[in-house]
Amino acid sequence: MIRIPIKTKLTWGLVFFFSLIVLSGGLGYFFLHQQTQETRNILKDNYETLDYVERMRDALQRQDSKMMEENLKKQEDNITELGEKEATQRLRAAFDKMGTPNEDKSQLFKALADISTLNRQAVVRKHDLTLRNAEKAATILAFIVTGSLLIAFTLLFNLPGYIANPIQQLTESIRRVTERNFSERLHFSSSDEFGELAHTFNRMAEKLDEYENSNLQKLMSEKKRIEAIINNMSDAVVGLDDNGKLLFVNQIGEGLLNVKAEEVVGSYAPDVALKNDLLRLLLQENNDSKPLKIFADDKESYFSREAIQIQDFAGQAVGSVILLKNITAFQEKDLAKTNFIATISHELKTPLAAIKMSLKLLEDERVGGLNVEQKKLVNHLKGDSERLLNITGELLNLTQVESGKIQLQIQDTDLNQVIDYAIKAVDFLAEQKQIILEVHLDTDMPKVKADSEKTAWVLINLLTNALKNSSEGSKVLVEASIKQTQIICSVQDVGKGISTQLRAHIFDKFFHTPDANSTGMGLAIAKDFVEAQGGKIWVESEEGVGSKFFVSLNTV
Repeated sequence: MIRIPIKTKLTWGLVFFFSLIVLSGGLGYFFLHQQTQETRNILKDNYETLDYVERMRDALQRQDSKMMEENLKKQEDNITELGEKEATQRLRAAFDKMGTPNEDKSQLFKALADISTLNRQAVVRKHDLTLRNAEKAATILAFIVTGSLLIAFTLLFNLPGYIANPIQQLTESIRRVTERNFSERLHFSSSDEFGELAHTFNRMAEKLDEYENSNLQKLMSEKKRIEAIINNMSDAVVGLDDNGKLLFVNQIGEGLLNVKAEEVVGSYAPDVALKNDLLRLLLQENNDSKPLKIFADDKESYFSREAIQIQDFAGQAVGSVILLKNITAFQEKDLAKTNFIATISHELKTPLAAIKMSLKLLEDERVGGLNVEQKKLVNHLKGDSERLLNITGELLNLTQVESGKIQLQIQDTDLNQVIDYAIKAVDFLAEQKQIILEVHLDTDMPKVKADSEKTAWVLINLLTNALKNSSEGSKVLVEASIKQTQIICSVQDVGKGISTQLRAHIFDKFFHTPDANSTGMGLAIAKDFVEAQGGKIWVESEEGVGSKFFVSLNTV
């Protein structure tokens, strides 16, 4: 089949239509010109002769030979009809005899009548011929105009559809393909550009269908692999999309929530939570870091909740994942440790008190005198026993924090002295690593409402962490400034810093950074101490730059 481009078809159609317009216009002009020419001929050939005849008759009646001669000459120059020449010659012969004995005016009038009759008959004949020609021209023009109108109406009703329908079908097919209906096909019978477009579109849809099927297999394989990984995780995992619908629940999550994944996946999570207290608790957005107590494994177990927001490459939220980590073992160990520390602390207090009493008795002169060396030993023993008693007291305070029974001695405290005490406590560690402790304090700082011992413990903990995370020869900056009704104290290091994800949990109990070897209790206890005094503790950090911990306390 010969392929004719749409442009060529449209060009030929327009040329044909334009040709019909030119043809109809040309014929109309031709026929009109012909009618005009015939009318002019009638006027020149016949009506002028009739006018000459009437003038000659008038001249005969008035016996005006000059006027007669003038019009006769004009008639002799305007002979157009058959027999008109003979009649004019007879008129000339009769006119020449005027004024002679052979004059016969009846021959003049008869010749004039013959000329008039011939021209009148010619006028009628030519008029009829003109009418027939006009009718013939009208018929031809009507046929051409009718044909043009038929072609125009045909183009009017067919051409827009010929152009628009394939475009509409193509648009609809593209929409279906965008909806992942790759079985869509176009069927154009024409061999023009639309046919080629349909062929190209169908090939594209076939390729997309093949690609989709191959990708679907890969996606299904990856999906099964991910599901296997999630189901084998030791933590409970619940996934939600950005509309709050449940995407997946692993096996441990099914056991804790007491649901079946196939029954709830795809459901709106808040609707499921109406009948599930634990899920309702997990969906709540709160910053409470306290462990969740859940009955699992035939006993009360403790879990930490962690919600992770999932974002795409453009930074748009596409869902979230809720993790429930079983920290029962940590909780049990922590409880055992707390009980152990409390027991040891109480057990140590009795012999330490006895040692202190014995030292006091040794100093009593009534018991017996001591030499200089013995007095030095007694003084050393007194200092050691005092330090042991202080350590025992701190251990008891720690057990109070961990048991939730913090005992505070809130009083007007000079924060300068507390900071000075904390710095002296870590001075030995700073010297070992050759780290400079730089202190900047506002002058005339008011006193704060705080427990001096516990505040000192918090600052020592922050300074110790800063020194541990700082490289040798670096600097740790300690600052304190007044801000309205609070004093804000900060400890800044130039260590590795803390990532955003870890920073959100740095004060959580049992939490520690991946490279730390601690139990992750220090900052959690510091947070409890500070908040119990009505203050706040927070951190600002950037990876590779360092961390800055802040403690705010209310002024007196």
